[in-house]
Amino acid sequence: WGFLCRFLWVALLAGLIVWLVLDTGRNPEQLISLGGFFFLVLFLFAFSKHHRAVSWRAVFWGLGLEFLLGLFVLRTTPGMQAFRWLGDQIQYFLSYTTAGSSFVFGNTLIEEVFAFQTLPIIVFFSCVMSILYYLGAMQWLILKISWLLQVSMGTTPTETLSVAGNIFVGQTEAPLLVRPYLADMTLSEIHAVMTGGFSTIAGSVMGAYISFGIDAASLIAASVMAAPCALAMAKLVYPEVEESKFKGKANIRLSKGEEQNILEAASNGAATSVPLVANIAANLIAFLAVLEFINAALRWFGEMVDIEGLTFQVICSYVLMPVAFLMGADWADSPVVAELLGIKIFLNEFVAYQQLAAYKKNRLMGLEEWDGNRKQWISVR
Repeated sequence: WGFLCRFLWVALLAGLIVWLVLDTGRNPEQLISLGGFFFLVLFLFAFSKHHRAVSWRAVFWGLGLEFLLGLFVLRTTPGMQAFRWLGDQIQYFLSYTTAGSSFVFGNTLIEEVFAFQTLPIIVFFSCVMSILYYLGAMQWLILKISWLLQVSMGTTPTETLSVAGNIFVGQTEAPLLVRPYLADMTLSEIHAVMTGGFSTIAGSVMGAYISFGIDAASLIAASVMAAPCALAMAKLVYPEVEESKFKGKANIRLSKGEEQNILEAASNGAATSVPLVANIAANLIAFLAVLEFINAALRWFGEMVDIEGLTFQVICSYVLMPVAFLMGADWADSPVVAELLGIKIFLNEFVAYQQLAAYKKNRLMGLEEWDGNRKQWISVR
């Protein structure tokens, strides 16, 4: 039986390698992103906290699950249709937000003003998520995903639960799933919790990005694929060297809300989104203003040394261009992708997604790709 299992694994691996060779023969540009994939893994391993303690089972299974999810979503007809259908349903569902926002703000504001178009979606989505938590539906789904990651990667229940929860909720809410156990978690487990929070997209904010015009199926697929990858990379950078108190524990209970009924759950969900909405609005105002100030200062400095058009985005496009290229962006698109990466990393991801939506809108409107030296849109890839 052991020999048969090993033979099946080798056959599966050989078949995958053959398929990859044939596939990349038709699309040789994929070899660049494959090389970038290995480069990033080696780069993170070089900065690992404990090189000899790395659990390669967690790393390979995490990356393998991400790869298989990517194949299913991007390269199979059922996967593409399923996620496209799911994205369309979510977009249709989010359109119900206008019934409430138009009553409160009026049709003119929600059609013309960004804040009244996008931010009410976060309130609506937060309300729905709170109801699902009250009913126990989210806990059931998170537990199933967590079980799959745990049995395959060998990670502990607490860190796996938090990372799985991050697919649907934000990095402030997901640790609350394992709140009773946080005090007893190891540094490696805490690191995995934080990594999962930064790697996925909160459901409420995802709704706002979808309203920008970003493809819903791509956002959902990216957030799901990021969960096993985040766990793998967390265990690569900060491996477990302590004795976890939760190793082997199968029964980690998820706490339910304290609401007494669905109406209270809906009301609390809407109310708890208000600080998030205010936070997003304040950050957008502040960071866009700061970005404009930085660009003005850089343009002034550039003119002093005969460099025209020096901006924060231009600096990012040069510094992060190799990273964008290794991620798989076309060389012509790499400067623009690098700009978005710089804005996301150093300023605010909301601003970056807004800019990405503008590039997509320009392409769909049929604008010329180049306006002088400035690229107005990026390719679908």
